[in-house]
Amino acid sequence: MDYVSHLRKDKKLAKTIGEELHELVLHPNIPVRMMASIISQQLSTKVAKVIFKRFLELYQGKEPKPKQVLDTPGTTLRSIGLSNAKVSYVHNVAAFCIENKITDKKLLAMTNEEIIDLLIQIKGIGKWSVEMLLMFTLGREDVFAVDDLGIQQAMIQLYKLDPADKKGMKEKMLKISAKWSPYRTYACLHLWKYKDA
Repeated sequence: MDYVSHLRKDKKLAKTIGEELHELVLHPNIPVRMMASIISQQLSTKVAKVIFKRFLELYQGKEPKPKQVLDTPGTTLRSIGLSNAKVSYVHNVAAFCIENKITDKKLLAMTNEEIIDLLIQIKGIGKWSVEMLLMFTLGREDVFAVDDLGIQQAMIQLYKLDPADKKGMKEKMLKISAKWSPYRTYACLHLWKYKDA
């Protein structure tokens, strides 16, 4: 697990890398993780946790199967604090997972690109959401979230990129991040931490 020496070859990125090593963990039940990501959109972490807990309570505190979620009436989901849009997105995820037989096993056998292409077909799930899923649910080591605001801000600072030219900035970010492969997820983790500090 020596991603550190690889990433430190980039002198600017090296400034963000502290002593602590990050471990990426695989979290089971990917369909529910996608629903959780929709539930938490535009909410503080604290509020998101409360609403997700209420969501699980609808299913006796257990993580539901997509079929159970699809069978849950919209009014019930709204009663735990979900907006109309989120109710329909959560139902979309459930329906898509059933239709495409999405299981952890199926996704684990796919490449990052294949997973992104598959899941962005779901209304309510964008590329960024899938990238977060790849990093934090599937534990993939080589994901770079070029559209993430925190990553952009950190790289603007470190690499003196011009935020006025969005397209050019993203091209430069992708070029810089290519050197970090196959450990781009760890680079993102350090960039977020650097930005927060």
